[in-house]
This record gives sequence, structure tokens and C-alpha cells, in this order.
Amino acid sequence: MAEAPEAPLLAIRSLPSWLLGRAAARGRALVAEALAAEGMKMWHHVVLSAVRDLAPVAQADLGRGIGLDPKDLVGILNDLQAAGLVVRAPDAADRRKNAVSLTDEGARLLVRCEKVARRANDDLLAPLSAAERELFTGLLIRISGTEG
Repeated sequence: MAEAPEAPLLAIRSLPSWLLGRAAARGRALVAEALAAEGMKMWHHVVLSAVRDLAPVAQADLGRGIGLDPKDLVGILNDLQAAGLVVRAPDAADRRKNAVSLTDEGARLLVRCEKVARRANDDLLAPLSAAERELFTGLLIRISGTEG
């Protein structure tokens, strides 16, 4: 029985994983630059967005929800609280826990950050038509395992 021919070796620059990594790095750079213009760092934006979506949220639940080490989360929350963007208060359900919520200023900054981040993503996808963007986003959802 004849062996099946081996698939030709692919140059690393043609591998989907390499291309996705490059596209992700470019996207992160564009968003980070846009957020920096608003005085925001990427992880601070992630935490602020999660607080808005989950608030009031126990600090430990927040960290687990975004996959951030508790020590790193404390530092970010300290920064956000010092800037008047979030408040931490004892959780009404369990006074041993801190519940985190957005301040009005935090909510306003988040709206501005979301606008600039959306524009940065538009810049990233500018070479694609509207239909291609929709298809591409759908395909990314499928391969990222975040579908459904």
C-alpha cells in the first residue's frame, strides 16, 4: 500500500496561528494607543469595563471573571480608585468581601474609551468590506471558543 504524500511544510508566516498573532498584536497596539490618549491603560480598561458589566461585583469574582491575578487586580483597582473611577465598599451580602462599582466619572471615561477603542478596531479592519468584517468576526468567534 502506498503512503500518502506528506503535506508540504508551510513557512511560519503563512500559518494561521502566526497571522492571528500578528493581527492581534497590531489590534492591541492600536487600541492601547487610543486608550493612552484618554489616559487609560489596557488592563485598566478591561477592569473598568468588567466592573460596569458586573457591578456591584465582589473583588474576587471580578478577578476570576477576567482571569487576572488577585495581586495585579488590587494594584489596578487601587489606581482606578485613586483616580475616582471606581469605589470599593463592603459587600452588603458578605461584609468580609469588597464590592466594586463605577463612579459617574468612571462611567463617563468608559464611554470615551469605548468610542476610541471602536475606532481603533475600525482602523484594524479598514481593509475589509462590511460583509468581510462580519464574516471575519464570526469566524474569529468560532475558532476562539467563545461561541454560544
